[in-house]
Amino acid sequence: MVKRRGPPSQAWRTFLLNHAPNIAAMDMFVVPTIGFKLLYGIVIMRLDRRYLVWTNVTTNPTAEWIARQITEAFPWDQAPRYLLRDRDKSYGAVFRRRLNAMGIRDHPTAPRSPWQNGHVERLIGSIRRECLDHIVVVGEAPLRRTLKAYARYYNEIRTHRSLHKDAPEARPIQFAGLVRSCPLLGGLHHHYVRV
Repeated sequence: MVKRRGPPSQAWRTFLLNHAPNIAAMDMFVVPTIGFKLLYGIVIMRLDRRYLVWTNVTTNPTAEWIARQITEAFPWDQAPRYLLRDRDKSYGAVFRRRLNAMGIRDHPTAPRSPWQNGHVERLIGSIRRECLDHIVVVGEAPLRRTLKAYARYYNEIRTHRSLHKDAPEARPIQFAGLVRSCPLLGGLHHHYVRV
């Protein structure tokens, strides 16, 4: 048999670059409140521009609740083709049926392999380091508002090295004007703009 030169198929990086606009990833994280109550947050992002599509909070993450979050995050005509997620038991049969109905192919990662969903794991780490580690979480509604504000900051202002120091929502470069500081997230971060 003739020895094959090179890999038998495209590399993982090539696959990601070719299919990134059609891939979304999701994960859940736990946030303790001041009263030692546990809240569960969910984040859903698109991989092509690292766009944070959806974030929400609940006290009881059931398969029905997670399926509803997928429906709210992606209107029927904008659903991705692939969804990366971990193998949490919260993703039940209702969740998998919802993905099938929306035409999304479910791709769970291998057990105990968080590096296989690295983009979302890094996003959760950013949420913790840049926001949640600096505030006291009182309850579900205030945390939901904080996460929505962080999502706006993350998508519109925060720069990403992988996007050549641009935000997920591309913005024009400002060349002229005085530089002003606009506080965000209660002063945790600042946005410098020219006016």
